[in-house]
Amino acid sequence: MTQSLVIETLTAQAFADFGDVIEAHAGDGFGINQGFTWRHHKLATVSTDQPQDEAIISIFSSKNRPTPIAINMMERHPLGSQAFMPLSDTPFLVVVAKAGPEPQLADLKAFVTNGKQGVNYGIGVWHHPLLILAPQQDFLVVDRAGDGNNLNEVMFSAGQCAQLDVADLINNLTSFS
Repeated sequence: MTQSLVIETLTAQAFADFGDVIEAHAGDGFGINQGFTWRHHKLATVSTDQPQDEAIISIFSSKNRPTPIAINMMERHPLGSQAFMPLSDTPFLVVVAKAGPEPQLADLKAFVTNGKQGVNYGIGVWHHPLLILAPQQDFLVVDRAGDGNNLNEVMFSAGQCAQLDVADLINNLTSFS
């Protein structure tokens, strides 16, 4: 069975059950560095499960997947949040399910960013690995490092997957900039 997912526009309200949307809004924040810099303050909170864990910064380089995109697995990080901020103004896709038991296809939600938004997945939130629309895209990633297994993966049963039809999104990438 293949289930088509409706791709919603990413908003803070629609994504609230899964974590934070990271984006700068005009007027939010305060001036620093003698007024030469505007700080968009505390756009997301890095969470770790243990006090000895570290918040680390990495860059992930991702490539796109064949279309239509088949969602046949999900993953979560039970010991820390994980944030992705695109290093280009290119939209990407987010597929999530609430933290809790292994997700079912009916639990999945799909979002498209506007290219300037990032996401911070809350601890234990199920999500699909990076799904990009461009041929290649880099992301700044804020993640947890420490002892313990911080990755759980679940594969959906053979013959069961969700599907994202992204042809129109790929063809209209310039409309998001």
